[in-house]
Amino acid sequence: MSRLANIVNSFSQKRIVVIGDAIADQFIYGEISRVSREAPVFILRHEHTETTPGGAGNCAANLAALGAQVALISVLGNDEAGQILSGKLREAGVDCSGVLLSDRRRTTTKVRVLAGQIHSTRQQVIRIDYDNESALSTELQEKLRADISHAVAGADAVIISDYNYGAAAPGIGDFVREAVGDRKIPVLVDSRFRLSSFSNFTSATPNEDEFAELLGAEQTDEAALESAAEQLRQRLGYEALLVTRGGHGMTLIEANTAPLHIDAVGSRQPVDGTGAGDTVIATYTLALASGASFADAARLANFAGGIVVMKRGTATVTSLELISAALGNNNE
Repeated sequence: MSRLANIVNSFSQKRIVVIGDAIADQFIYGEISRVSREAPVFILRHEHTETTPGGAGNCAANLAALGAQVALISVLGNDEAGQILSGKLREAGVDCSGVLLSDRRRTTTKVRVLAGQIHSTRQQVIRIDYDNESALSTELQEKLRADISHAVAGADAVIISDYNYGAAAPGIGDFVREAVGDRKIPVLVDSRFRLSSFSNFTSATPNEDEFAELLGAEQTDEAALESAAEQLRQRLGYEALLVTRGGHGMTLIEANTAPLHIDAVGSRQPVDGTGAGDTVIATYTLALASGASFADAARLANFAGGIVVMKRGTATVTSLELISAALGNNNE
C-alpha cells in the first residue's frame, strides 16, 4: 500500500473543527413540458427537490465522509432551510452542537434549477441565491466564540471557511489564532476574495480566480504564477499556499521548497464542479493533521477533487474512493 493510502487510513483517528458559513444547496429537478402561453418561457414539471450541505457544511460533510470526527461551528436561520440543513449534517455524522439557530437570521440558500427533456440529462438553467446579511449581532458573536474555544481545545486541525456571510469574519480568524495558542495544529483558510484579511495561518487554498483578484491581475504563465504566489505566501505569513487551477491541476508553494505543480487527474470534462473547493480543503487539512507533508496532502487533495467533480451536485468523497485513486495512480 502506498504512503498516500496509509495516510488516508489514519483519517479516522483525527478530529477536525470547521468554522464558517454553512449554506443550504438546493437542487430542483424537472422536465421541460411545453412553452408557457403567458410568456415565452418553458414550463418545468417538477420531479424532485434535493437539499445538501454547502459551503462550510459541505467541507464538514466531506471530512465526515473521509472518516474524521468533525465539529461544525456556524450560524443558521431558525427557518425551514436551516432545519433541513442541520438535519442533513447530523445524518452525515457531523457534530452540530456548535451550530446556532437564530430567529434573526435567514439561512443562506442557493437554489439551482436543473431542467431537461424527457430521458435527457438535467442541466442547470438558473441559480437563485437567498443571501444572508454578513454581520452577526454581538450576542451571536459571543456565542460563536464560546463554541470555538470549547471545540478547538480538542482539535487536531481547524478549517476557517469564509463565504462572507458572517460566521467566519476576519475577527473570528483572529480569535481562532488566540484560541489555538501555542498548540502546533494546522489551521487552514478558504476565503472567497478576502484571503488577505486572514494572515499567519498554516495554509490556504485559493482558486485561480481568487488568486488573480488578490493580486489585481491574472498571471500569464506558470513561472509568473509561482513567483506571485510565493510573494503572496510571504506577505500573508503562511507556511504554504495551494493554488487550485481546475483542469490545470494545482500549484503548491511552500517555504524554502521548490514550487510543485500537480497535474489534474480524472476526466478533462467534469460533470459538476459545485463545492469541489470544499472537498479539496477538507482532504488537504485532514492529511496534514495526519502527519502528511504539504506535498502529499496536496496530492491527496488533487485526487479528491478529481473524484468529486465527476459527481453531480454538491457531493462528498469517501476514504475508500480516495485510497482507490491513490493506489491506482502509477506515479504514487
